[in-house]
Amino acid sequence: MGLPSLNDVIAAIATPPGKGAVGIVRVSGNGSLELVSRLWQGKSPSRLRGGRFTYGKIRDPRTQEILDDALLLVFRGPHSYTGQDSAELHTHGSPAVLRRVLQTLFELGARPAQPGEFTLRAYLNGKMDLAQAEAVLSLVESESEAARRQALRGLSAGLSRRIAALSEQLFSLLAHIQAWLDYPEEGVEPARIHETLEPALREIQHLLATAPAGRIAQKGARIALVGAPNAGKSSLLNALLGYERAIVTPIPGTTRDYLEAPLEIAGVPLVAIDTAGLRETEDVVEQSGVERALQIAQEADLILYLADQSQPLPPPPALPWERTLKVATKADLPAAWSSAEYLEVSSQTGLGLEALRQHIHQRLLGEAPEGEIWVSNERHVEALRRAEAHLQEAQGAPEDLAGVSIEMALDALAEILGKDVSEEVIERVFRNFCVGK
Repeated sequence: MGLPSLNDVIAAIATPPGKGAVGIVRVSGNGSLELVSRLWQGKSPSRLRGGRFTYGKIRDPRTQEILDDALLLVFRGPHSYTGQDSAELHTHGSPAVLRRVLQTLFELGARPAQPGEFTLRAYLNGKMDLAQAEAVLSLVESESEAARRQALRGLSAGLSRRIAALSEQLFSLLAHIQAWLDYPEEGVEPARIHETLEPALREIQHLLATAPAGRIAQKGARIALVGAPNAGKSSLLNALLGYERAIVTPIPGTTRDYLEAPLEIAGVPLVAIDTAGLRETEDVVEQSGVERALQIAQEADLILYLADQSQPLPPPPALPWERTLKVATKADLPAAWSSAEYLEVSSQTGLGLEALRQHIHQRLLGEAPEGEIWVSNERHVEALRRAEAHLQEAQGAPEDLAGVSIEMALDALAEILGKDVSEEVIERVFRNFCVGK
């Protein structure tokens, strides 16, 4: 298919579908201001300074019909998002108005923008690297505070600077190796490859260690609440949510199917799943619920295993305990047992709920530093893993082969920033964008 032309004037609606107070039609490309001036009734776009608004009317030049009162915002290339002359028409947020304005632009010579084409032009014109472009998509799609913060750090080149500094270290080492190989008579000292690569490997491994937290911050996590009937799963779900989502009764086995509810803990998007109570039963329906509960637990990012502290502790079920947090419920009642392995909570009084939230946050995000960039993009993770493998190869190799491995590691790191990547990779990145961004 190939990348679209950078010379065309492109146009798209930049605001979400549906009615709203304001709608935006975005235009960019060589000649975009001249094209907009043909439907603009007011101060000429060519006379506006970049970043300035003006008020006027949008007029169909063929019929002279006024389409809407609007604001016009002009951006001058190269100091614009795309690096080209661009404009935004801020209209009333009626879908009919936006469609008519966009159709008029098409009739005047603009073409429909492809998904992500405004950001693609920013990347191709050197306004941002590929990692920053992907951060734009992450920011648009962010649904939690943690995702927003991480996307903004990526857009601000937090990851890009780390990769660039890492690449610079490796380039210096590669240059030293080449000088030692090519000019032995000049007295160039042999490169201390192992010692020099250790800090680079630590940096890559540090970035990779943030990937689970980055994935959860961006995509969210699923938490399964499991335990025996009447262990307090539904009550705990309601307490974490802050409202009654699940039916709570003193009758064991009330929940026979699973129930999902979204929530956010410390800025991280979660889906909590209340499951059927785990017990031996002859009831076919309840048995199916128990089997589904165990399956949900196996697939969850984190399991909360609940045990009623006011009753004898039941035998533990077969669960992946490395992903399980043990919770002793009904801590407001007289205790029948106590264990340091269990976190005590009471859904009735709120005892231990804040500590439980903190434990959930820590178990999901691990030791990833809160104020640091987290790697959340699978393309970046895969490239970092390849770079790590190549540098590990280089550590034990003779100088000439070590240089080859370091070059391959540099190629992998360059892919993150979008240097020397194929059109197929670029198309794959930008096809996930919405039209108008």
